[in-house]
Order: sequence, then C-alpha cells, then structure tokens
Amino acid sequence: MAAKRYIDVFKMYDRFFNGERIDESEWDYQIIPETAKKMKGRYDIKFGTNIIPEDQDLADRLFLAGVDMLLTCGIYNTETGTRMTMTEDELYEGLKMAPKRLKLGDGKDSVMCSERRGNVMNKPIIEGGPTGAPVTEELYTSIMESYAREPVVDTVVTGVLRTVKGFSAAKNTPWEIKATLSELSYTREALYHAGRPGMAI
Repeated sequence: MAAKRYIDVFKMYDRFFNGERIDESEWDYQIIPETAKKMKGRYDIKFGTNIIPEDQDLADRLFLAGVDMLLTCGIYNTETGTRMTMTEDELYEGLKMAPKRLKLGDGKDSVMCSERRGNVMNKPIIEGGPTGAPVTEELYTSIMESYAREPVVDTVVTGVLRTVKGFSAAKNTPWEIKATLSELSYTREALYHAGRPGMAI
C-alpha cells in the first residue's frame, strides 16, 4: 500500500495549472453558495440567534460540512481561473502536517501561537493593522506605529500602499514590488519607534 502524502507546493501548482477552468463569477455566485446550501441541509446546520456554536455536536457537524464542501468544491485560483481538487486522505495528511505551535516575532516581542480548541481560556493572538486596506505614504508609518503601541496587540498586519514616491503601485509592475518592500520598511520603522522592534509582521 502506497504511503499517504500531503499536497506539496509543486503538486498544488500542477493541479492548478491543469485544473478545470471556471469563470470566477460562476464560482462566487453559483458553485460556492449552492454547495453551502446543500451542506447546511445535509449536516443540519442551524445557528438560531447564537452565531458562535457552543454545542459540541453542532461544532462537529460544522467541521464535517467544511470538509465535505472543500472536497466537493476544491480550491479556486483567481490568477489561473482554475480549481484544484484533493482526496480526503490528502486533506487529513495536510492537517497532520500543520504545526501545533508557531513562534511569531523575535526576542521579548515574540508570541507563541498555539493550537486552540473550543471553549479554551487562553488568550488568542491579537493582530492589529489596516489588513490590506489602502494607506497613503504620508500616514503609513504613524498608522502602523499606533497599532504597535496598543498593549493588547501581539502582531501587526500591513496596509497597502497605492503609490510609492508619487508613482502608482500598479499590479504586475516594478512599482508593485517597490511598494511591498516599502510597506515592510515603513512597518519596521514603526515597530522600532513603538519600542517593539521584534514584533511579528
């Protein structure tokens, strides 16, 4: 019997490259909502007024519905316009490979991101930042610094520069690369000024 294997990045690339071609609007407005509706009925998913499930049986059914939906729909790649699929064995092998603990950041500013289960008392990792929202060059460093200065924030997530030195950071241009490097540079500067230089980005 062949050993079970998770899907590595090379297999994933190949499956997307050779995957079924699907229009993005069909994926967004037909495949995903129609499959979600089927899973809701199949697994008897009912939230009522409580959107956070505290019932263990419902939590288990939500997980099984998620697995079923992933195996049914696959994963869509907006760049290639294709989807890749996987087997149940490949999915569970991938989950087994996921780390149970992950150190984020460096030195005194680092935090340990640990596996969490339902109704646990340990504090989750709090991430602060514009989270992909557009931010001007003039305000970028001060905005990132304001997040880093919040004691409850453990890590920061960057915003997106629309311009670099006045030039548009258009997609698939050298300015897009320059913008990404500038975002990191401005964020590191902000962390230094906030007194948390080892904070994870």
